[in-house]
Amino acid sequence: MDGDVGREPQYDVFADEFLDHAKEGFFNAYYDRPACLALLGDVAGKRVLDAACGPGLYAAELASRGARVVGFDHSPRMVELCRARVPQGEFRVHDLGDPIGWLPDRSVDLALCALAIEYVDDRVAALSELRRVLRPDGALVLSRLHPTGDWLRHGGSYFDVRTIEETWSKGWTVRYWLTPLETTCEEIFAAGFLIERLQEPRPVPEAAAIDQGEYELLAREPRGFLAFRLRPRA
Repeated sequence: MDGDVGREPQYDVFADEFLDHAKEGFFNAYYDRPACLALLGDVAGKRVLDAACGPGLYAAELASRGARVVGFDHSPRMVELCRARVPQGEFRVHDLGDPIGWLPDRSVDLALCALAIEYVDDRVAALSELRRVLRPDGALVLSRLHPTGDWLRHGGSYFDVRTIEETWSKGWTVRYWLTPLETTCEEIFAAGFLIERLQEPRPVPEAAAIDQGEYELLAREPRGFLAFRLRPRA
């Protein structure tokens, strides 16, 4: 393995910009968020953990659908934004790579971890903690960058597990793990989950009005995200 990602809250420096970007942005509002919310299903009356909650865009939608939302993020500014957006929720500063000691075993009905697991060095430990706090009949919805899309962008061996540093179009520099699909699946299993569903989402039809070219690309090529619905295994 090449290096690690570390524990710096990378998104803290551009948290406010990210909120403006993600609220109605193509990849968040019209691609990942609809896919994850659909996999979570009916959340009314359920306690839902939003792990790496960011500025609260998923949490706000969950709360509007009747969920009791608890969440955390490594970025203090993201947590401030999330609390302002979802005042009825419970949010705190916490690293996804650390034990969630403030949540008891089997204390949430559902969990969501959207586009964050690739920033964690020990992903099995992080996923194991999410399994611990889930009720036995609960589910975790997990989304991540599509490994084929990663490989198409960065080249090298698809099967290498490595870290990369990437500067996005807005000038935001991030560092995260590239892992092939088989590694992700093995980590999921090692953490005590079984894959109930795996989706390669397509953008919702409304996305075509935002960016026709991106819409057509993601409708035909695996360059975006993957989304899983995971069940605790006995």
